[in-house]
Amino acid sequence: MTDRHPTSAFHRANTDPAVTDRLIAALDAQAANPGVCRLRAWARAGLAATPGERAVDIGSGTGSETRVLAEDVGPDGSAIGVEPHPGLRAEAERRAAEAGSRARFVDGDALALSLPDAGLDAVRCERVLQHLSEPARAVTEIARVLRPGGRVALLDTDWSTFVLHPVDPAVLPALGTIAQGTAATFDAGRRLTQWLTDAGLTVDRTGADVLLHDPRTVSLPIVQGLATAALGRGLISEEQRDRLYADLTAAADRGAFHLSVTMFAAVGHRPG
Repeated sequence: MTDRHPTSAFHRANTDPAVTDRLIAALDAQAANPGVCRLRAWARAGLAATPGERAVDIGSGTGSETRVLAEDVGPDGSAIGVEPHPGLRAEAERRAAEAGSRARFVDGDALALSLPDAGLDAVRCERVLQHLSEPARAVTEIARVLRPGGRVALLDTDWSTFVLHPVDPAVLPALGTIAQGTAATFDAGRRLTQWLTDAGLTVDRTGADVLLHDPRTVSLPIVQGLATAALGRGLISEEQRDRLYADLTAAADRGAFHLSVTMFAAVGHRPG
């Protein structure tokens, strides 16, 4: 990724081909999360793409939701996934071909979409804005490419809602600091409606869901990554890190583990 894609350091690191397989696995695990599934279904209903329409999925990842858009717009419509990560884009293309989907995938920049003005009927953008240093500019780009009456669905996380239990009260603030620091705009979720209205779009509906994480899959690498970063910055000690792991492992064994974050969504349209 070049400087034309200004994102957080966390996001830039994920463009390294060496971590592509790990990133794909993480995206697949997230896609299976019940909270993500519910909020995606809610956003799909609000976006209401119909046969023959032109739709774009910004930050399409492995292409799962772009394929859904392709189903909704049918053979007479078009569904394009914009994804700057070459490894994810290749995987999305492979999966689409395997599924017989008409979804297509292109390189692109959320801050400067290679799309004409007022040419789209529907745009979705999920968990991209949190990684941008200028998220409002990206929403302005979405407003530019939507036709009058065109719809948009934004879905994003608010990392200030990060909750972990059990954890020493002396350690929790450090983990929260690291969690928020993984995103260029950690509070993106709460700002979706603001960005839509500032871009001249009308907000039609808002929603949210809590993403609860299983302690044996997604949660373990999340906690390990946060603790390692906190230790590296001198925010916690090795003893505190080891105690954190022990406490959470014991909690998971007795069904007392909790890790969650809230994802928000907003659906709007460009006034006609």
